[in-house]
Amino acid sequence: MLSLTKNNKQATKRIKFSVLASFYNFSINTGLPALTNPCNASVIKKIFKRPQAIQWNIVDKETIDEIIFRTTNTRNRLILELMARGGMRVGEVLNLTTPGDLQERSLVIQNPKSGRAEKTVYVPRKIMVRLTGYVRVQDIGERPHFSHFLCCCLVYG
Repeated sequence: MLSLTKNNKQATKRIKFSVLASFYNFSINTGLPALTNPCNASVIKKIFKRPQAIQWNIVDKETIDEIIFRTTNTRNRLILELMARGGMRVGEVLNLTTPGDLQERSLVIQNPKSGRAEKTVYVPRKIMVRLTGYVRVQDIGERPHFSHFLCCCLVYG
């Protein structure tokens, strides 16, 4: 088992150990009660112990607000505000189309990640006014209007 998991992460080692232990337990319970489970040895359990959970650093609200307020490009600021204030994912913002998605106080997301047909996201009135103004000024038709933002970020950093 050690040679099979030599270059793997601890979580992968633990999964393989769990599968092997389950196989032995199944064999013992169904037809071979005299068989002992070698995975029950304390040395092996220590080698394949659960990995430490990774603690993510959560950015506080003030830092997010500062990032949004320092953004000078209108399109980029709208994207950040929709994600922060509306709770939208990056892909949901980038796939917004108009005018069908824009309603009075909400946005309709077609084919969201959750698997439903559509999802309604309620956003603050101030952001909705800015978004409607941006769409009007840019003369955006029925096409994704934020999708080119991601490509610019990847190319220009």
